[in-house]
Amino acid sequence: MTQNTSAPRDITCDLLVVGSGSGGLSTAIVAKKHGLDVVVVEKEPFFGGTTAYSGGVLWIPGNAHGRANNAQDSREAAMTYMRGQTGPFFDEAAVGAFLAHAPEMVEWFERETEVQFVPTMYPDYHPDAAGGVDIGRSILAAPYNARGLGAEIRRLRPPLSTITFVGMMFNSSNADLKHFFNATKSIASAAYVARRLASHFKDLLLYRRGVQVTSGNALAARLAKSCFDLGIPIHTEAAARELLLRGGKVAGALVRGKTHDMRIAARRGVVLACGGYPHDVERIAKTYPHLRRGGEHLSPVPTGNTGDGLKLAERIGGKVDIRFPGEGAAAWMPVSRVPLRNGRFGVFPHLLDRYKPGIIGVLKNGRRFTNESNSYHDVGAAMIEACRGQRETAMWLVCDQATIGKYGLGYAKPAPMPLGGLIRKGYLFKGRTLAELARAAGIDADALEATVRAYNVGAAQGVDAQFGRGTTSFNRYLADPDNRPNPCVAPIGQGPYYAVKVVMGDLGTFDGLRTDAVGQVLRDDGSVVAGLYAVGNDRASIMGGNYPGAGITLGPNMTFGYITGRFIAGAVEKPATQEVRHAA
Repeated sequence: MTQNTSAPRDITCDLLVVGSGSGGLSTAIVAKKHGLDVVVVEKEPFFGGTTAYSGGVLWIPGNAHGRANNAQDSREAAMTYMRGQTGPFFDEAAVGAFLAHAPEMVEWFERETEVQFVPTMYPDYHPDAAGGVDIGRSILAAPYNARGLGAEIRRLRPPLSTITFVGMMFNSSNADLKHFFNATKSIASAAYVARRLASHFKDLLLYRRGVQVTSGNALAARLAKSCFDLGIPIHTEAAARELLLRGGKVAGALVRGKTHDMRIAARRGVVLACGGYPHDVERIAKTYPHLRRGGEHLSPVPTGNTGDGLKLAERIGGKVDIRFPGEGAAAWMPVSRVPLRNGRFGVFPHLLDRYKPGIIGVLKNGRRFTNESNSYHDVGAAMIEACRGQRETAMWLVCDQATIGKYGLGYAKPAPMPLGGLIRKGYLFKGRTLAELARAAGIDADALEATVRAYNVGAAQGVDAQFGRGTTSFNRYLADPDNRPNPCVAPIGQGPYYAVKVVMGDLGTFDGLRTDAVGQVLRDDGSVVAGLYAVGNDRASIMGGNYPGAGITLGPNMTFGYITGRFIAGAVEKPATQEVRHAA
């Protein structure tokens, strides 16, 4: 970025929001709807933040969509679940505010804005725990035709390239994916895929990107569309560099733009929504245990999430709580490094393959270490613990020829897509025998053979005697329902065999700025930094370093955006009982 030498342009508004993910945009929309003049700044060239890369799922206990599928869900059950899941970090005030306002938030956005949701069948990630449910608490952003953004479509952050097919996003329904998996086996599926591809390539010619967006890209597009409809400007390539104080209160910010700087005065204050610190190299080196011992970390979230909001707040006395410096420091996501052109690489999040029958995960010692069909966060935490005392934190997903042909493995697509290029580039390892595969991948060969023999004994009957894979509704949800008796478990059969190396990544950080329940940033002594608020991943998570269900980031992000926006606008007063409590 070139140095700007001209005097900053002065802008005055009621509220300045720094960051354009779901937390920031939801706060901006709510504040605007309640009468405030709002400006959003975003340092990246695109709006949408991490939300645009995400699955677009929100965990909202008691939501209207879920009540149709689970009448038994209740606020009391959700409170019990949260109390158990967060353990010593349970924050009654913040959790209570979330559970009280989350369903109301969903109904308000669907009534007042372009944002719409559809139900999902996701179980909680720990459905057998007290208060857990098998269905109903997670909802999904409805697909969206991004043409609705008009010329602003060029500034919508594209989806994560490694999980698209030539830039095409998939609907979250299993039916959509099944057509692509069955394209070579079914005339109907082949016709469906041909229509999808033809429409997508037409969009690429016209818009240079896919426009039928789903998941988090749809949520980001819907939120941005709502902002533009309300006349809220979103300044991209505009980085907040310094908070402005007036009479001891935060009253705006100096913003570095691509072509000019801005001095933005904000009468009601500033909201920090910069996405946490997953790419703040110095801070994650202290808080991520596998990095402290020298391991590798590849985060698939936007590289601009470098902790800017935390640093801005710390300079004027805001307190960053580092409460989870171990296995709970972040929302862990096992990932693999994908070689791309010109020496570049991408990051592939292992969201689906781990659940499929016939795929197991082993450490360098050739042994399994966890239930591969648990949530990404649970598997990541298990990886960190299993590799304690070792320099490298990694596992290898292993399968046979039939399995990779049916489901793919990581970035490698199912048949008939070729695998040779990924083998030559070192992404996939291949061996005619398990021993040959182990030598290629750097795994203990004798132990891998013994592991597969032991696993296959029970797998032939659909049983995982070692880790109980497939015994919960969540384990089974993303598996293969056609594989019986256990959709998660099948033997590893005849070679050749394949493996992909998986290391640690994250979906965002859990630690963040200390706030009260309405989002006011607090100092170390508990006093309020007047005029300064935090939402999204800049605000410390209410999940206690755990990951209870699908959408536990976006659900609270939008809910607290709703709460904070209303509070700043004066639509609600802060309840006396909503002070944040901090575990010792």
